[in-house]
This record gives sequence, structure tokens and C-alpha cells, in this order.
Amino acid sequence: MAETDLTNRGFTPALGRGPTRLYDAALRMFTRERLWRDAVIDRVAATCPSTVLDVGCGTGTLAVAIAQRLPGALVTGLDPDGEALAIARRKGDRLRPGVAWRSGFAGDAASDGRAGTFDVVTCTLVLHQVPLADKAAGLKAMLSALRIGGRLVIADYSEQRTKLMRTLFRLTVQRIDGETDTQPNADGVLPRLIAEAGFAGVTETQVIPTPSGSISVFTANRIA
Repeated sequence: MAETDLTNRGFTPALGRGPTRLYDAALRMFTRERLWRDAVIDRVAATCPSTVLDVGCGTGTLAVAIAQRLPGALVTGLDPDGEALAIARRKGDRLRPGVAWRSGFAGDAASDGRAGTFDVVTCTLVLHQVPLADKAAGLKAMLSALRIGGRLVIADYSEQRTKLMRTLFRLTVQRIDGETDTQPNADGVLPRLIAEAGFAGVTETQVIPTPSGSISVFTANRIA
């Protein structure tokens, strides 16, 4: 899908109301980025994949890191934000990991003949930003993008289990992204949505407290 096809389809930019050019710095400052990114990459690498799709790749940090960790894998980054993709391409050109960049939403994960072609699909810090119906539709598209036996790895704000985490989430993420789309995540909707999309073995493998609320790492599999 060409970037011009996305102009009439709304999305929340990577940093919400903030400038996209500050996104990488914000992640480092407020999300303990190294911890959850390493957790995601370890779970991707454990499957020895040949093909990886990073849905909502944003500025490309995770996609590039996966390609560097797995130089034999074909890694694709998917995002609707043209500004974020431009940063990702520059990052990829500088580090030369050989990532393919595509314009599109989570719901486009299996489009353009890519259904059933990926060994692993990742999605990080994306689903909390989108409406509930789009969370569900995006997860179903990710299932379709995976081959049978493929793995989904998600890192995102999920259930905020303590008063401290709920307060930090409200003061940071919800001030930037609003409450309507983010509150279902904070209430713990993600595991149910992943299972309802058709994934099996939904497992919360890690919960990481951060200055912006807790981030959970989930794995699940496509078995049919």
C-alpha cells in the first residue's frame, strides 16, 4: 500500500500529540526501552525465524535490532506514519540491516499476498493507542499474516495492577494518547483480545514496571 493511500485513514502518531522526532528519546526516558525490547528480541530469536513482520514499527528501532540479531532473516517493518517511516529508513540506511519498510496499518498485516508468510509477527507499544475495534481487527490480521506454527510477540501497556502503575499511566500515556483507547489496555483487555483473534497459548511472559506504567510482554501462537 502506498503512503498516499493512507491520507484519509486516521491514526495516532508514535508520540501522540508530541513530535515524532522525539519518540526515540521519550521511549528511552519513560519506558525502560532496553528491557522490553531485549525481551521481545529474545522471544523472536528463540524461534529461529526466516521472516519477521514488525507491525507498527514506528521509527524502526526494533525492526533494525531484530535484523542485526538475526542477519539471515527477512525483516519487514509496517507503519502508517510517513514521518516515522522516514526516520526508520534513515536508521536502516545508516545501520544497513536490510529491513524492508511498508506503509500500512495493523489491519494491513496480511495484505498484498503476505497472508501466511511470516514466522514471527511483533507489535510493540501500538495497540494501546488504537480503538477497541481496531485492536481486535489488527490482531486478526496479524494471525492471518503468520504461517501455521508461527509466533506473535507483543510488548505493550496492559493491565495496570498497582496504584502506582495506574497513576503513572494516567499521568503520562493517557495525557498523551487520551483515555478512550488506552483504558481498555489498562483494564487488562489484551490477553482476551489475543485469544479471541484465534491465537493459542496466550502467555504474559514478563511485566516490566516503568515511569509510564507497566509494560507486559505476551507470546501466542497460530496453530490453525
